[in-house]
Amino acid sequence: MKIGKYSFGVGDRFSHEGVNQLKALLKAKEEFGVQFIPVWNKSNREHVIVCTEPGEVRKEADAAVKALGYDGQYFVDADHINLGNVDRFIDASDFFTIDVADYIGKEGTPEEKFLPAIKEAGKIYRHIAAKKGADNFVTEVSMDEVDNAQSPEELRYILKELAAEKVPLQTIAPKFTGRFNKGVDYRGNLAQFEKEFEQDLQVIAECVKEYGLPDNLKLSIHSGSDKFSIYPIMGRLIRKYDAGIHIKTAGTTWLEEIIGLAVADEKGLALAKKIYAGALGRMEELTVPYATVIDVDTAQLPSALEVEKWDADTFARTMRHNPADPLFNPSFRQLIHVSYKIAAELGDEFYPALEKYADVIGKEIEDNLCERHIRRLFAL
Repeated sequence: MKIGKYSFGVGDRFSHEGVNQLKALLKAKEEFGVQFIPVWNKSNREHVIVCTEPGEVRKEADAAVKALGYDGQYFVDADHINLGNVDRFIDASDFFTIDVADYIGKEGTPEEKFLPAIKEAGKIYRHIAAKKGADNFVTEVSMDEVDNAQSPEELRYILKELAAEKVPLQTIAPKFTGRFNKGVDYRGNLAQFEKEFEQDLQVIAECVKEYGLPDNLKLSIHSGSDKFSIYPIMGRLIRKYDAGIHIKTAGTTWLEEIIGLAVADEKGLALAKKIYAGALGRMEELTVPYATVIDVDTAQLPSALEVEKWDADTFARTMRHNPADPLFNPSFRQLIHVSYKIAAELGDEFYPALEKYADVIGKEIEDNLCERHIRRLFAL
């Protein structure tokens, strides 16, 4: 089982937007001539918070494919799994993101820093292969949720040792310099990112030849949604080196659901405001698990009373990721990003609203993925 050259991780917190996500990728192929393989991804943490099971993601993906008559590749990703939770994903998934960031040391030689993580990746891979069959899934190794970026030299060591462990990874998610915060743009030195990204592409190409890794091995960009300033850089370089890429998104779809609610009608707007008010009251609980990937400036957050006075346009513009809009508020957007637990708790209101306003929400999701993401990646 080999994944195609370009792939897009279309995360979906609440399993309602599979058709709209696939529509966006098919629209990109039709309008731009760029084919992205859809990979529906959902982490164990998200399943626990929303009280869902991995099988629901498989059902969503299969249903979307059937509804649109799509006959291309697609995958269901067990996102950020480890040995303690992987078994619940075995039956439903055919893409496994093996997350070994917790095993990476903070200092020392490459061997001291990375070998324990590499050994753990091998152990998890073999566990999956024993249960599922080695040719029946795509393997990704994730090392991005750490404080320090991995240098190209360290990436070379990692790939060499993963080859020695006989892990046939097809995507690798390293940590780059800069901040990859959820739902907002990249924060960091663009020239430094470009240098690292290009060197990593070169290292991967060399390691494929030297160590016998899969010839379709490609970089995976985690928290990849909304990183608009680096999209043109990545797009130009993958074309330069004829390389593939996997861009993993998740929360951006949930954010577009909230925007869709806000612009649908007064009841939808009231529900969006209710979720924000709930998030303000439980900010620490919601933000602590995501501390390494969000930067919420509480001084920039409007009060619930202030938001209660907003019309639909103000709410949507404050949240929609348009850096040129003076109303856009990154802290507001990031807080909503980590507040899907509130929506899950309001399930009796929230799920019917997703269905009632499906057409409005669907347009927001299509435009977001196709126009703001893929169009930027290929500078179209």
